Amino acid sequence: MNTRTTSCAALLALTAALTACSTDGEPKTIRVTVTQTVTASPATETEKADELLKLGTKADVTDDTTPGLRANVQALSYTQPVTNIEAPTDTQGGDIWAAADVKVCNAGTVDFGVSQFPWHLTYADGTNIEVTGSTGGDMPKPEFPMDRTIRSGNCARGKIAFPVPSSKRPERLVYEPEGAAPVEWAIPQA
Repeated sequence: MNTRTTSCAALLALTAALTACSTDGEPKTIRVTVTQTVTASPATETEKADELLKLGTKADVTDDTTPGLRANVQALSYTQPVTNIEAPTDTQGGDIWAAADVKVCNAGTVDFGVSQFPWHLTYADGTNIEVTGSTGGDMPKPEFPMDRTIRSGNCARGKIAFPVPSSKRPERLVYEPEGAAPVEWAIPQA
């Protein structure tokens, strides 16, 4: 596990219940919250790598605004290049295709939709590669759905194709659905 040095700019977070008297002589509770501002030291490259999940690791994703909405998400593998497929067009970017095999399961009680669009690749230089929305034809099979509802207890699994430059590999695969924190898996360097 990774430990970082932090400096406090204020007091530690503290919630205390104080008792005071009201005008009718009855005690009442007053909640006082003191917050802390913490500044983390810059992470080293090793610490950044430690924060990423390994391919195959399952992550829980929740949306606090929708009770009962819970998913288990996995990035199972990453392949670059994908062979036996026509090269991406100039408008799609990249000169070869890569594919991520991913799985999303509904672990809650609320049905929700899945698509390829919450997934993207991130490179060490900060660039991102989004999905193109290309499906069918010679895209890697089985394809992850573009728009499907997943009922409680069910899963969706498949491959998502990305048009990537052949000269470099991405650093991470990111799942970032609306309303939830992003989940990131490290992509091993070949």
